Amino acid sequence: MRAVRFARFGGPDVLEVVTVPAPRPGPGRLLIEVEAAGVNYADTHQVDGSYLGADQLPHVPGNEVVGRTEDGRRVLARVRNGYAERVVADESAVVEIPEDLPAAHALALLTQGLTAWHLLVGAARLQAGETVVVHAAAGGVGSLAVQLAGHLGAGRVLAQASTAAKRELALSLGADGVACYPLDERADIVLDATGGELFDQALASLADFGRLVSYGNASRSTFTPVDPGRLGRLNASVVGFWLRPTLARPGAVTGPLKEMLALTARGRLRPVAGAAYPLSETRRAHEDLLARRTTGKVTLVP
Repeated sequence: MRAVRFARFGGPDVLEVVTVPAPRPGPGRLLIEVEAAGVNYADTHQVDGSYLGADQLPHVPGNEVVGRTEDGRRVLARVRNGYAERVVADESAVVEIPEDLPAAHALALLTQGLTAWHLLVGAARLQAGETVVVHAAAGGVGSLAVQLAGHLGAGRVLAQASTAAKRELALSLGADGVACYPLDERADIVLDATGGELFDQALASLADFGRLVSYGNASRSTFTPVDPGRLGRLNASVVGFWLRPTLARPGAVTGPLKEMLALTARGRLRPVAGAAYPLSETRRAHEDLLARRTTGKVTLVP
């Protein structure tokens, strides 16, 4: 079968389409014919060596797919080595999905939807009526965080995005306004995956007992050291978030995912389908993601 693999760390140019043996499912595992694989920003960190060691090379990235099991069920699954035509998954990591649910919408709810959910509920501990600022609000996580913040009780949701078109998309998804620094109002919560200058501006904008949640560094710049004395003067906090250990907590996946699937079925949550790339154009998918040319859920189609 075909898969996308890298044998050395670097940029998108190290990704190669190769022929590898098809996986064989063992006990408690299912073979899935891949309909679409999700692309996440974290995948670019695997490729550049931020998340992997050299002893794990060569490596096929990707941790989520929509596909069909050998008995014909259409499923959404958490996997390893997802950039491929076929994958195996633990039975416990598979959820059946409707035939009419677009693959990109289902994939958006897995890594990115669960990230948005746990950012708001666990890391930020959103309280009813609070003002939430979402950075990169047209991206995979941001577009869902804008919507989920309102569903979970935020009083106002402000969207930050890099272009006018992306800001319009966030507003169409339910954002109450656009966040431009310095803010006209103090923020109770800021969700930041960008880092750099935006992180510094967001920290200065926090309200009393405000929370700045950092879950990425898309700017790839060095963070300004956070002075505890400054946090004391602001009466605010900076919270770090990483999805992987969060999903290991009891109930962290099934409950939120089922609720998001139900909200999507009722039209209350609108995942944004981004560009779909052939498996042969995985390099271009990563290039566009790194250059912030994408919106919504980016997918690969074998």
